[in-house]
Amino acid sequence: MRLERASGVLAHPTSFPGPHGVGDMGAEAYAFVDWLALAGQRYWQVMPLSPTGYGDSPYSGLSAFAGNPLMISIDGLAFLRLDAGGDSRGFKEHEVDFPAATAFKNAALRRAYDSFRERGSAELRQQFADFKTSQASWLGDFAFFRALKDRYRSVSWQDWPDDVRLRDQRTLAELEVELADTIEFYSFVQFLFRIQWAALKRYANKRGIQIIGDIPIYVALDSADVWANQSQFRLHPDGSPEVVSGVPPDLFTEDGQLWGNPVFDWAAMQADGFAWWIERVRRLTELVDVVRIDHFRGLLGGWVVPAGDETARGGRWERAPGAKLFRAIEDELGELPIIVEDLGIITPDVDALRIDLGLQGMKVLQFAFDGDPDNAYLPHNYQRDCVVYTGTHDNQTTIGWFQSCSDAERLQVQTYLGVDGSDVAWDFIRLAFQSVADLAIAPLQDVMRLGDEARMNRPGIAFGNWKWRYLPHQLHDGLARGLRELSGVYGRLDRPRIARGYDPFDYSAPETAHPLFDRDGVRY
Repeated sequence: MRLERASGVLAHPTSFPGPHGVGDMGAEAYAFVDWLALAGQRYWQVMPLSPTGYGDSPYSGLSAFAGNPLMISIDGLAFLRLDAGGDSRGFKEHEVDFPAATAFKNAALRRAYDSFRERGSAELRQQFADFKTSQASWLGDFAFFRALKDRYRSVSWQDWPDDVRLRDQRTLAELEVELADTIEFYSFVQFLFRIQWAALKRYANKRGIQIIGDIPIYVALDSADVWANQSQFRLHPDGSPEVVSGVPPDLFTEDGQLWGNPVFDWAAMQADGFAWWIERVRRLTELVDVVRIDHFRGLLGGWVVPAGDETARGGRWERAPGAKLFRAIEDELGELPIIVEDLGIITPDVDALRIDLGLQGMKVLQFAFDGDPDNAYLPHNYQRDCVVYTGTHDNQTTIGWFQSCSDAERLQVQTYLGVDGSDVAWDFIRLAFQSVADLAIAPLQDVMRLGDEARMNRPGIAFGNWKWRYLPHQLHDGLARGLRELSGVYGRLDRPRIARGYDPFDYSAPETAHPLFDRDGVRY
């Protein structure tokens, strides 16, 4: 299902301002949505919403289904008669303080749970019970996994006692009784996440903005997904990986890239109709409007490396189900709007599969300027069925990239765009918006004209990423009006809504009521 001509902004909720060390779904999230509407943007792209694990990466989450508790607004839990509590003066404002924010929010969420147990209304208790029933396919396993992580001091499930690691049913039944309160707490935290995210999504949708969510193709080894579904992955009988994921050697990486994620047992998945994958996509579509699938080529074939190898050199290509998986998802869930990450060296069979499935691929302007006029990332070579980005979460900011370019590369940019490069971030935004691509997305850092001090991720570096946050004054109306002007000039505004008299500044309209503080805001 193709997306119509429009534009949007990439910004993860943890990057929002806020008082508690990390951006969340509080008032600043609604301010960001208001800003998007003012800017005439119709899409908001986020990274995976999962609770983060190793290295704080949203692409290495503890679950493919759960929401990140750090994104829960403590101020937004007033309906539980909960004050934020604690002293927030020590939190950093310009970057995420993961350890401090985690400690603060865990303590506050525990108080929220205690408040719910003591005086939660009958209506709220029923909503929680309904939530647990509706999400039973993953919630129980995840909450149990989190409770066990607490019991075993956060070590990987690979290092748990044998009977727990290998899911001996008698042992697990005993532990479920022993850890019942902690399991209920983690289930309740997910309920709170869903309440707040559903309210924020409703608010965005009513203001004409759809949310693009992310599916990393692989999951982390230390995750509820692998521990609870070991038969779906290529594991030894003791639960350790048989093979892991990676990328083969190329001109840029002599040893390839060793990602280390467990590899799917595609034969087992196909035998049960790809049930786990269907459920994964189903649950994401409850949270977002459009699905982006990372590393699309891995669903046709992946580079598989023997576990224990120190580099990816010893791997080999192994086929994945490709079209069979997508047909199974479509048969169960219907036709969905899907964007696929098809960057890098893409073989003809991968491109053919994307076209056959009617999926929109990606273009990144920072990859365009190698001196070859046939470069697929140059806008004059685009087909309409694509999404163009100035850069992604893995790239430098456009200003940082331009500053690091060689003189020859900078000259190519200047010649192609007909500019001197003094405002290269917005030059790239204009180039993306004016292209024939159906959808154009700019990272918020580029909109704000920021350098590499605002970079979100440096691939290959395990720690110190994902920290960037902006300050409130950086999200101002001047930027919004500039984006709106470009969107209008290049035909990316929502013209039917404008024709109906839609006014993004009218906060009195029922569709723009602020649900965070409404009674209806506690409904998921």
